[in-house]
Amino acid sequence: MFDHAYSNYMEHAYPADELMPLTCRGRVRGQEPSRGDVDDALGKFSLTLIDTLDTLVVLNKTKEFEEAVKKVIKDVNLDNDIVVSVFETNIRVLGGLLGGHSVAIMLKEKGEHMQWYNGELLHMAKELGYKLLPAFNTTSGLPYPRVNLKFGVRHPEARTGTETDTCTACAGTLILEFAALSRFTGTSIFEEYARKALDFIWEKRQRSSNLVGVTINIHTGDWVRKDSGVGAGIDSYYEYLLKAYVLLGDDSFLERFNTHYDAIMRYISQPPLLLDVHIHKPMLNARTWMDSLLAFFPGLQVLKGDIRPAIETHEMLYQVIKKHNFLPEAFTTDFRVHWAQHPLRPEFAESTYFLYKATGDPYYLEVGKTLIENLNKYARVPCGFAAMKDVRTGSHEDRMDSFFLAEMFKYLYLLFADKEDMIFDIEDYIFTTEAHLLPLWLSTTNQTISKKNTTTEYTELDDSNFDWTCPNTQILFPNDPMFAQSIREPLKNVVDKSCPRGISRAEESLGSGPKPPLRARDFMASNPEHLEILKKMGVSLIHLKDGRVQLVQHAVQAASSLDAEDGLRFMQEMIELSSQQQKEQQLPPRAVQIVSHPFFGRVVLTAGPAQFGMDLSKHKSGTRGFVVTIKPYNGCSEITNPEAVKEKIALMQRGQCMFAEKARNIQKAGAIGGIVIDDNEGSSSDTAPLFQMAGDGKNTDDITIPMLFLFNKEGNIILDAIREYEAVEVLLSDKAKDRGKLKDLEMENMDQKLSENDSHKQNSEEASSASQDVVAVSEEPEGESSDVTDPDSLSPAHADSDSVSISDQDSYTPGTDEASTPEPACMQGDNQPQEQKTETESNSKVNWDNKVQPMESILADWNEDIEAFEMMEKDEL
Repeated sequence: MFDHAYSNYMEHAYPADELMPLTCRGRVRGQEPSRGDVDDALGKFSLTLIDTLDTLVVLNKTKEFEEAVKKVIKDVNLDNDIVVSVFETNIRVLGGLLGGHSVAIMLKEKGEHMQWYNGELLHMAKELGYKLLPAFNTTSGLPYPRVNLKFGVRHPEARTGTETDTCTACAGTLILEFAALSRFTGTSIFEEYARKALDFIWEKRQRSSNLVGVTINIHTGDWVRKDSGVGAGIDSYYEYLLKAYVLLGDDSFLERFNTHYDAIMRYISQPPLLLDVHIHKPMLNARTWMDSLLAFFPGLQVLKGDIRPAIETHEMLYQVIKKHNFLPEAFTTDFRVHWAQHPLRPEFAESTYFLYKATGDPYYLEVGKTLIENLNKYARVPCGFAAMKDVRTGSHEDRMDSFFLAEMFKYLYLLFADKEDMIFDIEDYIFTTEAHLLPLWLSTTNQTISKKNTTTEYTELDDSNFDWTCPNTQILFPNDPMFAQSIREPLKNVVDKSCPRGISRAEESLGSGPKPPLRARDFMASNPEHLEILKKMGVSLIHLKDGRVQLVQHAVQAASSLDAEDGLRFMQEMIELSSQQQKEQQLPPRAVQIVSHPFFGRVVLTAGPAQFGMDLSKHKSGTRGFVVTIKPYNGCSEITNPEAVKEKIALMQRGQCMFAEKARNIQKAGAIGGIVIDDNEGSSSDTAPLFQMAGDGKNTDDITIPMLFLFNKEGNIILDAIREYEAVEVLLSDKAKDRGKLKDLEMENMDQKLSENDSHKQNSEEASSASQDVVAVSEEPEGESSDVTDPDSLSPAHADSDSVSISDQDSYTPGTDEASTPEPACMQGDNQPQEQKTETESNSKVNWDNKVQPMESILADWNEDIEAFEMMEKDEL
C-alpha cells in the first residue's frame, strides 16, 4: 500500500507538494483553485517527500531513503516567496527534516548506508528554523499563524503579519521540533522561543477550570474562542506538554500536563465521549458534536498510563468507523455524520497502535485489519489513495495529504511488525504529532536551557493527580487478559443503539454566560437597530448579487471581547436556526460512479441531488447506463437526437431553462436518467458547497427518472472519458457501490428491466404515470441542502465557519453543512474543512489531454493495478 502511494507521488507529482490521485498530477499552489487555510501547508518545498523520509526507514526501505535524501538536498528550495502556516511547516517540514536526519545518522552509525551523509538535512532544518523565527516577533511570544518564507512577517512584501489570533495548538505545538533543533545544533534560540510560547499559554489558562480555549489573541493573550476540548485547535498542545517531558526531562512540562489532564477528565471526558465545554463554566457543553482529530487522545492516554478511558473512547470511535467505513470529520453525540469528509487522517490508527502496544490484545490487530481493508476497498485509486469527499456516498476528493504517507503507513506497519521486522529499536525514539522520530538521547545533549520550574508560581498542585511513572502493562495485562475486553463490551453496540436526539437550539446547548443582545430568531436585515447591534458584535453584512446578504463575523472588529463572544453565539444561533427551518427540505449528496473500462467503479464523483424525479435512496441498485451528450446541449427544447438518447443517461449543460424542463425533455426522448453539468468554468465540489436542483414551482410528479448535478470539474472528467473511449457507463446512486457488487447489480438491473418491459406491455399508461419513484423525503436526512425556484436554481448547502446567508426579506436561506455549528478561527492539526475561495488566476478544469501524460500512458501505468483489483475482487479482499 505504501509503495502504491509513494511511487505514484514520485512518478506523477514530484517535485510538487502533494499528489492529486484522481487526476494523476501534482498539486502546485497557485495553479489549482484555492482551498483556503488547507493550502497554507503547501510551500513549494516537495512537502510529501520531506514528510515521508523517516517512514521509508521504518518500513526498511533504506535504498529508497538514501535516494530520497539526495533528492531533497539537491532539489528542495526553502527560500520561496510564499506564505505558509507556521504550525504546518513546523510539524511537517521541520519535523520531517529532523526525523530524516535522526534516522540518517542512525543508519550511518550502523555502517551500511548513508556513509556519505554529513548533516545536510540538519543544515536545511536550521535554515528553515531561522525562516520561522520572524513569526515570534510579538510582545507575548506567541507566533503569528503565518510567515513568508522569503520575507518573514513585517516586510512590505510579506503579505502577512496582520493576523491577531492563532489557535492554541498552533502556538503550543513547537517545543519538540524547536528543542530538537537546538539540541542537534547547539543553537539555543529555537528552544527558547518555543518555551516562551508555552509559558505564555500556561499563564493565560483559565485559573478556576485549568482549561485553555481554542483561539487566543497573539498580542493581548485574551481568549477569542472560549470553548475547550481535546480536538481541533487544541489537540497537540496537550500532546506536546507530555512528550516534552519525555524528550527533555523537564518536570514542569509533566506538572502542567497533569494539571490540564485532571481538568479534561473532570469536565470534558464524558465516557466514552469527549465534548467541548466553556472554560469559564466547564460544567456546560459548548457543542453537541465531536471532530475526528480527537481520535489521537486515546493514544496520548496510553502514554499517560490511563488505559481504561483510552479503551472506552477508542471503542466508541471504532463503532463509528464500522458504521461509516471511515471516521467522518465530525459526528454528533448520537453518532450521525456532522461533517462528511475524511481526508485519510491517521489519528485513529495512531491510537490503535499505542493500545496494542500497551495491552497486547489481538483485538487491536483486527481493528488495524479493518482500517487496511477499508482503505483498499474505498480509497485506493489507480494513482494512489484518494480522500473521501463524503463517507456516506463513498465519493472521492482529488487529494492525498502528506500526512497520509508520514503517519498512516508508519503506524499501521508498526502495529503489525514484529521486532525482527525492524532495522532499529523504535523505543529509542519519540513520535512528534506528525509521527516524525526524534531520539531520546537529545534529553542529555546541549542543555542550554535552565530548568526553572515556573509551574508552581501559578497554581497549588495536588500531588495526588501526578503519576510520575506509567503502570507496567507487562504485569497488568497478562494477569488479566480479559481486562480490555471487559471495558469494551458495554460499548459494543453504543453507536447502533443510540437513538437520534432532537437538535437543541444553540442557546440551549451553549447555555452559559450573558444572553446576547440580539437573538437570531428575532433578526431582521431591514432593522437599523439590529444592524447597529451586529456592528458592535463584529458582524458585518455583505450584499450578494442574488439579493441575499451574507453575515461575516470578525472578532477583532467587535467593541469588546464580550461583544465578540456574543457575536460568535449569534452566528451559531443563526446557523442552527437555518438547519432547523430547512430540515425537511434537505437531501444528502448522491454519487456518480464510472463503472466501465478502465475505471471499473474506482472513480466516484460527488453529485448534487434533485428535489424531483426518482429518489435514489429508495432504489438500492440505482440507475446504470451509458452516457450520451444530448442535442441541444442545454436540454431546453425538444431533443433532436432521441435515437441516441433512448435507454441512455443524458448529459446536458446547466442554463437557459428550469431543471425540471430539462428533465421532462430528456425523459420524453427516452433517457433513463440525466446529469446536469455546471456551465461555470472551473467549478468543483472540492471548492464549492453542495448544491441540489430545485423544481419549477409546479407539480413534478410526471418526472420519474433520476436527475443529478455535477460541477464543471467533475463533469469534465466524464466528458473527457467519452472523448477517449466513446462508450462510458456510469451508475447513479445514493452512495458508491462496492466494486465486487457491481456485477450483481448489473444482473438485478437486467431482471428489473425485463420485469418493467412486461409491465409496460400490460398497461403502458400506468407505467408512464407511475409515482412511486417521485422524491418524498420522509426521514430526517443527514445532508444539508435547500431550494429556491429561480430558473436553474441551485441551493447552497454549506457555509463558512463564520458566515451565513439570509434573504433581504428577513427569511433565512440555509448555509450549513451537516447541520454544523460554526467553527471559526484555526482548525489545525492536519487541517479541518474551511470555506474555500477560488483564486482568479487558477483554472481547475479537468482536461486529461493537458496533463503531463497522455491517457494512453496513464492507462499503461494502471494495468498492473487493474489486474490487482480484479484479483482482489475475486478474493473479496
